[in-house]
Amino acid sequence: MSLSVPVSSPGTSARISAGTSPAAVPAASGALSLLWESERPFSLASSLGILAHGSKDPSVRLGRGVAWLAFSTPGGNASLALSEQPAPAPGARILARAWGPGADYALAGVPALLGDRDDWTGFDEPGFTATLPAALAEVRRRNPGLRLPSTGRMLDSIVPVVLEQKVTAMEAYYSWRYLVTRHGAAAPGPVPPGLTVPPSAAGWRRIPSWEWHRAGVDSHRSATILRACAVASGLERLSGAPLGPDLTARLCSIPGIGPWSAAEITQRTHGAPDSVSVGDYHLAAFVGEALTGRRTDDAGMLALLQPWLGHRQRVVRLLVLSGFRKQAFGPRLTPEDHRRR
Repeated sequence: MSLSVPVSSPGTSARISAGTSPAAVPAASGALSLLWESERPFSLASSLGILAHGSKDPSVRLGRGVAWLAFSTPGGNASLALSEQPAPAPGARILARAWGPGADYALAGVPALLGDRDDWTGFDEPGFTATLPAALAEVRRRNPGLRLPSTGRMLDSIVPVVLEQKVTAMEAYYSWRYLVTRHGAAAPGPVPPGLTVPPSAAGWRRIPSWEWHRAGVDSHRSATILRACAVASGLERLSGAPLGPDLTARLCSIPGIGPWSAAEITQRTHGAPDSVSVGDYHLAAFVGEALTGRRTDDAGMLALLQPWLGHRQRVVRLLVLSGFRKQAFGPRLTPEDHRRR
């Protein structure tokens, strides 16, 4: 017999169905499971895509209507499988199954992970939609299931974001894949081959200097990661802190983490709806060309996004989903091989 438990968050009428407890019910496979339901649309691929660091991320696997994630929790390592289920239109149902000693923690975070806290009510009001360029409003119409996920896992976001500082995405993805594959732990449960839990704070600190070197990570980035690991318990408490200047300042108090990194981190940990990655090598040019046909700088990007203050990250995510690609000319960031330094 199932129990419907209300999930209180603004702008949503989602609920979770469970069994012997409000959060989880044993399944035949040895997993804990719950069914998350919402009267609003939801898309796993478009919503959780921001969590994967490259198509070969060993800790995240995204497929058609299916997502696998592996991560550590206060209770231990966990594997989380999410699958879209048939639901009356326009609603959504997601079956969540979790394995490992941290399974109950993983399931407790499912509503936030699926964007249950992400309130698009104001964005979707006709008056606001009318302020959007027609092409962008059409992207939103075609992607009503986009939501901004909140993982609540600070270190799991900080490490890959720091790896992406001042290098190409290709380099950063390689470094993340190399380090997680070699120093992470096999994900618990019947999971896809190669699914791996990233190292814990203690695990990152045990990685020897030559392994950072082989991963192509320079000493500045590895030192920033190790500084974050040294205060990991305090950082994890920030997952419950409200968005705002204080949270950004506390993240930036770690040498090596600046406004760009803080924005990228909170986009994933808190589903920050207004967070803009100022200082990104490509973003300003992309936004400028997508909205006006002309490239711009950070100041120009912020001016273009100003009419949608409060929803600027939502606008950026929709621009990415539009499939627009800026012209591939001009200076490019050249990959560097730090392993021979």
